[in-house]
Amino acid sequence: MTVLLVTNDFPPRQGGIETFVRSLCDQLPDVVVYTSHEPGDLQYDATLPFPVIRDRNTMLLPTARVTRRAVQLMHDYGAGRILFGAAAPLGLMGTALRRAGAHKIVAMTHGHETWWAGVPGARQALRKIGDAADTLTTVSSWCADQIAPALAPQAAQRMRRLTPGVDTQRFAPGCGGDDVRRKLGLEGVPLVVCVSRLIRRKGQDTLIRAWPQIRRQVPGARLMLVGGGPDREYLEKLAARTGVSDAVLFTGPVPWAEIPPYVDAADVFAMPCRTRRFGLEPEALGIVTLEASATGKPVVVGDSGGASDTVRHGETGYLVDPYNPTAVAVRIAELLGNPGDLGANGRAWVEAEWTWQRSGAVLRQLLDI
Repeated sequence: MTVLLVTNDFPPRQGGIETFVRSLCDQLPDVVVYTSHEPGDLQYDATLPFPVIRDRNTMLLPTARVTRRAVQLMHDYGAGRILFGAAAPLGLMGTALRRAGAHKIVAMTHGHETWWAGVPGARQALRKIGDAADTLTTVSSWCADQIAPALAPQAAQRMRRLTPGVDTQRFAPGCGGDDVRRKLGLEGVPLVVCVSRLIRRKGQDTLIRAWPQIRRQVPGARLMLVGGGPDREYLEKLAARTGVSDAVLFTGPVPWAEIPPYVDAADVFAMPCRTRRFGLEPEALGIVTLEASATGKPVVVGDSGGASDTVRHGETGYLVDPYNPTAVAVRIAELLGNPGDLGANGRAWVEAEWTWQRSGAVLRQLLDI
């Protein structure tokens, strides 16, 4: 029943995929991880209840050497089940691992495989990955629709949905938002929060452009952008040009363990994410939106890629045109004035359908555990 997880996406490296892959390890009865080297990995790995074998390189690629190492680990640990943390490109080792005795192979897709599906050469490689795996998983229905045409018909029929879960104990109403507001001097202030890297695809610039209209409708409303990233200087200058610098608070990077109180501080969570680079850079899902719903917040989300799977329009929040600041402003102002039951609806939905236990049960079924 041992599972060999082969992945580049593993802590202490930070990111949504890393959190997804690491959390799934807790749902497996017996797992061993083969991953890349990262600064600080010795200290991190010492805290884990399962073995982690680090490659000498900072990135695993499906080379002959890495494949031989994966086969050796499979034999050393009696791991007849293989899980690729990201299908492309490591899933190209699937055929060799199958020949070496792997009983089940599951390859997870996230968002970048949608790019592979549309590019000649990469598309053929993705087809080989699908042929070698028992199952390719997808995080959203949109991702499945993009990837399926690149696969052989049989492989497309074997695709299954495997989504990240939400820790509904960590992300819960009252998990520390009042403390954050006191610390930042935001008590009693109408507050919108966006938690994400500061990059163009996440749509923080759309929020800033929407803010003059929001302030006219909701005097004193503030916007808190939680996270770091390459776009911070651009966003600060945009806020100054738009005349809303006094209304926009940049927290800078916040450790993942400390994120829930910042989400809980919001009256409304907003991330008008958008698709960029001629469709090659979409939002695959957006687990932070579901974390906000788990915290009981109404959400406003951009219509990009699989983001629509994270909101029930009109029930837990609203899906908006991320290129239309006016439309974004209308929805945010509406929710600041009258959130209704959307936050409570979102909490109930996440508790019912987006838990790690549910995701773990799906994965164990796919691995035949």
